[in-house]
Amino acid sequence: MARPAEMIRPAAPVLAADDPRYTAAEFPPNKLLYLVQLADARGIDSRSWFAGLGLSRTQIADPALRVSYRQAHGFVRRALAALDVPDAGLRIGREGTIGGFGLLGLAMMTSRTLGDAMLAGIAHHKICGCLLDVGVEPAGEREVALVAWPRFGDTELMPFFCEELFASCLMIARELVGAELRPLRAEFAYPQPSYAAEYAALFECAVRFGATRNRLVLDTQWLARPLPGYNPLTAKQALALCAQQRTPDGGEPHQEIVAAVERLLRNQLPQPAKLNEVARTLNLSERSLRRKLAESGRIFREIHDRVRAERALQLLQAGTLSVAQVGNEVGFSDPREFRRAFKRWTGMPPQDARRTVG
Repeated sequence: MARPAEMIRPAAPVLAADDPRYTAAEFPPNKLLYLVQLADARGIDSRSWFAGLGLSRTQIADPALRVSYRQAHGFVRRALAALDVPDAGLRIGREGTIGGFGLLGLAMMTSRTLGDAMLAGIAHHKICGCLLDVGVEPAGEREVALVAWPRFGDTELMPFFCEELFASCLMIARELVGAELRPLRAEFAYPQPSYAAEYAALFECAVRFGATRNRLVLDTQWLARPLPGYNPLTAKQALALCAQQRTPDGGEPHQEIVAAVERLLRNQLPQPAKLNEVARTLNLSERSLRRKLAESGRIFREIHDRVRAERALQLLQAGTLSVAQVGNEVGFSDPREFRRAFKRWTGMPPQDARRTVG
């Protein structure tokens, strides 16, 4: 593990909300799902939280879904206003477990030391839905700090995000090395809330509000603490898979509206795709959907054709369906129309695509 002095602090937050990263779909929706479950437990109707965000209740339960910062921020802001649960971040964070982090949890659990697990978590924090920028820095002669900054200069929801992040990190660290782990202090760059006593009870250390940064400070001796589940091969494999999980296809994140349209089209390929129906499912007007796609440099037909082409190619290479059956699977009742469309998409007839296998 690198020494704390060698660790690099993340770049300063981008202030412009029109930055392309603001609408890049790269975060899993687990925070959103937790808030909906909290609403269910309190008998609160969460349907209005989805309006205009291109999301639905069913979709946020899909582990393959990725949402943008814009979508997540809008949803969380509405949820917190409706729930009126001031300590929602602490409540959610206290339930954090290593298993809840999926592949990242496996990578952390099989790391050599707590310090290695900590670095793995920081390197891949986005795939567990963290909406803050995270890093580590030396905080004293024998102190190291987990540090969190708001993305895009956005401080409105910083208390909720910090509570959830630091509480879950503490729960997971204690799960890895034992309940005796105690931070040296916790510092938060926002005013003291009315429920500050809950912070002290959870973190079991000195807690300071109105600090210059959000930091959870540990004695460096904890970094070298060996983990009982250490397995170098499993850790390496899990980290490699984490690196591929930025988006479900392993590539760069799409703009949120493009990702949402692609997801819907993939789920209803055998049926004819209509722009107005897709817009309605995304809680948008047809005009708004056209405009949002245009702003992302895309048009509906081009997205639809690419989704159909990808699926058709997969089915043809699988070799279990006839060309006509593949056409039916991607929405063509006439095999001739499918053959013409597939050649337009790929430059070759479907029979040639099947022959390229192997």
